[in-house]
Amino acid sequence: MHILFLTDNFPPEGNAPATRTYEHAIRWVKAGHKVTVITCAPNFPEGVVFDGYKNSWYQTENLDGINVVRVKTYITANEGFAKRILDYISFMFSSFFAGLYQKKPDIIVATSPQFFCACAGWALSAIRRKPFIFELRDIWPASITAVGAMKDSFAIKILEKLELFLYNRADSIISVTHAFKKELIERGVDSNKIEVVLNGVDLTKYQPVICKDPEFVKQFNLEEKFVVGYVGTHGLAHGLEHIVSVAESLKENDNIRFIFAGGGAARKKVVELVNQKQLKNIILIDRQPKEMMPKLWSLCDLSLVPLVNNELFRTVIPSKIFECMGMGIPTIMSVPEGEATAIIKDTASGLVVESENVEEIKKAILKLYNDTDLYNEIRLSSINSAKLFSRDLMASKMLSIFSKVLNK
Repeated sequence: MHILFLTDNFPPEGNAPATRTYEHAIRWVKAGHKVTVITCAPNFPEGVVFDGYKNSWYQTENLDGINVVRVKTYITANEGFAKRILDYISFMFSSFFAGLYQKKPDIIVATSPQFFCACAGWALSAIRRKPFIFELRDIWPASITAVGAMKDSFAIKILEKLELFLYNRADSIISVTHAFKKELIERGVDSNKIEVVLNGVDLTKYQPVICKDPEFVKQFNLEEKFVVGYVGTHGLAHGLEHIVSVAESLKENDNIRFIFAGGGAARKKVVELVNQKQLKNIILIDRQPKEMMPKLWSLCDLSLVPLVNNELFRTVIPSKIFECMGMGIPTIMSVPEGEATAIIKDTASGLVVESENVEEIKKAILKLYNDTDLYNEIRLSSINSAKLFSRDLMASKMLSIFSKVLNK
C-alpha cells in the first residue's frame, strides 16, 4: 500500500501532530508499506525555519524510510488568527499541487487540527479517485473561539459549513478521542465511518526514569530538587498564568522547582510574568529537539497538564500524558472533567483537580511531594498502564482502517 499523508507538522518539529504522524509512519514502513508525507519547512511554534532547512517550493528527503516532501508556505508564529489562516491556506494549495506529482498513492490521509489541510486531501482524492481519510485531532474551528482567538461570527459559520462538508466527504474519519466521535455523530455524521485511534507512546524511547539526566540537572541547578514540569507547547488554551501563580505560592519551599519547557503563543506571557514576579523557583527552558525530550522529561518528578475551563476541552486528550506514563512520571491534570480526566482516574496515573484552580493544583503537588508511598504507587500504575497506549498498537489499528477502506 502507498500511503500519501498530508500534515503541516512533521519532525524535526516535536509537537503532538508531528510526533504522532512520524511514529505511525515509521511503523507502516517497517510493515512493508510505502509512505509519502507532504509537509512544510519545520518552523513550529516560533514561525522560524529550523537550521538546515529552507522554505523552498519543493524539496525531498528520506527520513527513516519515509519519503518526505516539503513545500513552500507562508510562515508565521503560532499566534494571530489572520496570519495563521494565511499559513494554513498556503499549505492547502502547495500540498495539493505537490500531491498531484506523487506516484500511484493507494490512499490519501490528511490530518487536522486545522482542516485546510483536509481540504487539500479531499481535493486530491477527488482528482486522483483514491479514498480520503480525515484524521481528526481537534474540533476546529470551535477551538478557535474556545481560546478567544476569534469571536463567533459569519466567518466562523462558513468554516463550520466547510468542516461538515469534509466530514461528509471523507471515506473514513479517524478521531483521536471518543468524545470527538460522539460530537460528530450528534451533528449528523455517519457513525459507521468514524473510528477512534487514541494517541500513544513509543515505549522504545519513553521508558521508566532510573535517574535524571545529569547534564540537564547540572545545567539548571536541579540537584536534589523536586521538579514540577510543564513541558510542551505554550498555547493560549493552557492557562499557564495559573501555573505561574502556583509556583509563586510555593516559592518559599526551596526543595521544589518548576520548569517551563517549550515555546508557543503564550511563552512570552509566561516569561514576562516570571520576570515581573521575580520568581527564582521557575526554570525557563527553550524548546528542545524531539530526540532530547526523554532526557528533558527525566528531570520531572511531576508533570502538569492544564487546560482552561472551557466546555470544549472536555473532549481533548493531551498526548503528553502517555509519554509520562511510559516514563513513570505522575500527572497532575487540571482540565475540565471529560475523557482525559477519565483516563488518568482509570489508570491511577495521577491526580485530577479543577481546571484553573491554583489552590487545588498547589495542594496536589504538596500531596505527592509529602506522601512518598502515594507517589510511588501512582508511578507504578503509570508504568503498568503505558502498554495499553503503545504506539505499536495504535499504528496497527490505523493500518487496519486503511485496509478496510481500500477493500470496500
